[in-house]
Amino acid sequence: MKKPQLVSLVQAKLGEGTTKKSAAAALDAVIAAITEGVRTEKVQIFGFGTFEIRDHAARAGRNPYTGEPLQIPASRSLTFKPSPHQRHI
Repeated sequence: MKKPQLVSLVQAKLGEGTTKKSAAAALDAVIAAITEGVRTEKVQIFGFGTFEIRDHAARAGRNPYTGEPLQIPASRSLTFKPSPHQRHI
């Protein structure tokens, strides 16, 4: 699903008086809040899931084509873990 389809679903959930523009603004606001919040702490939305930034240590690896050893640098990545208490989908 792409953003335009998600905006249409949000508009339908918010009701008849909602425009696509206001539904898009609401979706953008939620995404911005999650993005801002996850920079300092994990963001938990009960019934949906948890967004969290995880640190990965540097490690040794191998080039899959040549088999040559190489060093994989430390990195950070955003992870999402779905909630075990999902609402009815």
